[in-house]
Amino acid sequence: MKIEHFAVNVADPRALAQWYVANLGLRIARARTESPYETFLADDNGETVIEVFNNPLGQHVNYGDMHPVTFHIAFTVDDMEAERERLIAAGATAFGEVATTPTGDKLAFVRDPWGIAIQLVKRQTPLL
Repeated sequence: MKIEHFAVNVADPRALAQWYVANLGLRIARARTESPYETFLADDNGETVIEVFNNPLGQHVNYGDMHPVTFHIAFTVDDMEAERERLIAAGATAFGEVATTPTGDKLAFVRDPWGIAIQLVKRQTPLL
């Protein structure tokens, strides 16, 4: 099997989708203009898809109350410090500092304007 997408139920999926398009390089693969406003966001190579929607059958988790290691969306970056600062200037908030793991990977967390943790990753050796 191959993962098709993962989904996040949020209060304002249209605004979140626009921010992700403008600031994380995602593109809208499919969007619904009426409730529950399902929006499928694809990465630049079209292999990973995030669905954001507002479905009243489920709850909206307050991601800002969760530690980023509990739930986060990770994005690869070439220039860790520049991308972190760019996202902060666009409305994200920093969570901690840039860290380097024992294997040489650089990691940093920011939160999007809705509190969802975004991890920035620069790996010494790519995962895939």
